[in-house]
Amino acid sequence: MAQQETDQRNDRGASVMEPEDGFVDDTQDAEARELAHRERGTSRPITVVGNPVLHKECRDVTEFDDSLAALIDDMFASQHTAEGVGLAANQIGVDLKVFVYDCPDDDGVRHVGAVCNPVVEELPPGDRNLDDSNEGCLSVPTAYAALPRPDYAVVRGQDAQGNPVRVHGTGYFARCLQHETDHLYGYLYIDRLSKRDRKDALKQMAENTPRYETVPNPVD
Repeated sequence: MAQQETDQRNDRGASVMEPEDGFVDDTQDAEARELAHRERGTSRPITVVGNPVLHKECRDVTEFDDSLAALIDDMFASQHTAEGVGLAANQIGVDLKVFVYDCPDDDGVRHVGAVCNPVVEELPPGDRNLDDSNEGCLSVPTAYAALPRPDYAVVRGQDAQGNPVRVHGTGYFARCLQHETDHLYGYLYIDRLSKRDRKDALKQMAENTPRYETVPNPVD
């Protein structure tokens, strides 16, 4: 996910602990963990809307090995280069259900982690207050549009070792968790917009130049 158009991020910057409430503690040593990942990784170009890998459900992660760990390192490096707050594997052309994030919540608390095979949990209606803030995407570079999403989200999945994890977030971070999970099931945020707003987002993308390297789409 791209940074919000008006977002001023806090300072960027080991294993993640599992506290008593059952949710992963993705705030502990956030800066050091993110830095370690991207220093090991290699930045890759970003795939953009129209690339087939973005428009189909990805394969489940079934092998939690060194290859997966290296992919996660590359994803953190790629996310950092593109100045994003979340990145799904298919955004660098890899057909696997895994995303990484380095995202603040609305209280300015930094969250860093990776989730394999994520599923957004259904929440009671009382926990689903809609936030219609702007949303952007590294795969739809330079475009933003208002998109209502619940302001609280819970995602369950597995960590890089295959252990079960649950991640929860509020506000901007909740939006990030939902956005990245959508990617792995073949949906871009513009797929949730009205036809007019989708057309406007694609026009924004066509009229501007991204600050990071992208992959040219295949020619029919």
